Amino acid sequence: MASQPPVHEPTNRRRQLLGRLPLPERTFILEALRTETVGGILLLAAALVALIWANVWPAAYDSVLDYTIGPSGPLHLDLTLATWAKDGLLAVFFFVAGIELKREFVTGELRSPSAALLPVVAAVCGVALPAILFAVVNAGSGGHPGGWAIPTATDIAFALGVLAVISTHLPAALRAFLLTLAVVDDLIAILIIAIFYSSGIKFWALGLAFAGLVLFWFLHRRGVHGWYLYVPLAFVTWALMHESGVHATVAGVAMGLILRCHRVGDEQESPGEHIEHLVRPFSAGFAVPVFALFSAGVTISGSALGEVFTQATPLGIILGLLVGKTVGVFGGTWLTARFTRAELNPQLKWADMFAVSVLAGIGFTVSLLISELAFPDYPALADRSKTAVLVGSLLCALLATVLLKLRNRHYRALYEEEERDLDGDGIPDIYQQDDPAWQERTAELTDHPAENPSGSPADNPASNPPDRPADGPPNNPSETPADNPAKDSPKGTPGGSAKGRPDRGSGTG
Repeated sequence: MASQPPVHEPTNRRRQLLGRLPLPERTFILEALRTETVGGILLLAAALVALIWANVWPAAYDSVLDYTIGPSGPLHLDLTLATWAKDGLLAVFFFVAGIELKREFVTGELRSPSAALLPVVAAVCGVALPAILFAVVNAGSGGHPGGWAIPTATDIAFALGVLAVISTHLPAALRAFLLTLAVVDDLIAILIIAIFYSSGIKFWALGLAFAGLVLFWFLHRRGVHGWYLYVPLAFVTWALMHESGVHATVAGVAMGLILRCHRVGDEQESPGEHIEHLVRPFSAGFAVPVFALFSAGVTISGSALGEVFTQATPLGIILGLLVGKTVGVFGGTWLTARFTRAELNPQLKWADMFAVSVLAGIGFTVSLLISELAFPDYPALADRSKTAVLVGSLLCALLATVLLKLRNRHYRALYEEEERDLDGDGIPDIYQQDDPAWQERTAELTDHPAENPSGSPADNPASNPPDRPADGPPNNPSETPADNPAKDSPKGTPGGSAKGRPDRGSGTG
């Protein structure tokens, strides 16, 4: 009798939004977020110092901003300190953003079209709706539609600084979503700056800047090492881009995108990852806070705050950040789930996504930059726009704080589950619960609680972790063996890399 072909029962399993991150991605993202969190706190402090300085000693503040330094020829680099911070230090910020973007497309969340769909749609909607609201508010007489791009940016460092100040335990999936959203948001901001805020193009300088980028790419691809080659080349390329009329920060992001972000052979980290680890602390801890110090100093008074809520331009910025960003990011996420038939992680609620969407309305660094680019001939209007950015970001931070605090007890339980490492091997237990070796080790620790490095037997996550049935499946039903490298890795190291470092994959780019 001929054997019957196997019958495959249909499955109703749906793709999950904001599910558990693969271990290597989670490790890399949390490391980046720790640096950005410290930078966010410094950013908040710098903004506060700038406000106090500009309102208590305005003459001293203005004199520092207007102090000129640099050679006048041949590339007209005799710039004020404020311009050096805006065009120079922010080029470092966008350099790191370029590396992040390249890494996301090569080995991160954006490498898969299905995974990239959620943050890309959310970011696009979170840019489009604030711009539309601003344009509507400024459509009448007295409006200035040229500032439409001001409320479109999300400041990840500022948002993480707020999270650090309020001591919330936001789950890793939501933090990763916020970071990836900000990366896509930065890409859109770079395109906006390059296309809409460049003027008086000098093609000879632009051509030489492009030649500098080509040389940068050639040396990098040939494996040439030495900061003493790349730093002077990067500075000359930046100076030529500045002279060309295209905003100089474009040179930074272009050089970041050039770097190789995939690993070759037995590399422990790619050149892009290595340089990002070196430059990110300088960017987050110095470049962005100093820019905030030189840009956030606006006069605060009763009349100035009144103008923010009564004049079209600043009102459009506040509505764009508070309403446009929130509705855009949340609506984009909901529409993605609706039309792709995906379901939200059962450990989270749509209220959590709404709170993160409000947090995404914090637009600071790039919004302040675009405020200056949009109104170069109207410094008073630029200052009112900056005030509106500060007020709108503050309102978003306060509202997000309230919403996140309402769920912080649940977040704490999820955070503790994500971080629990009962056997002390450096890998969170949630990534090993299906590994027989881990089950054997934890069973021994349960039988001998005095040897438990992480606490009492009650801490055993295998017993009954929060929001999961005692004998139910893992929280991420779509997890594949590739998502759990600990199972197949020698000696329990993530991804089998040396010294427990996670393997970031070997994409192309």
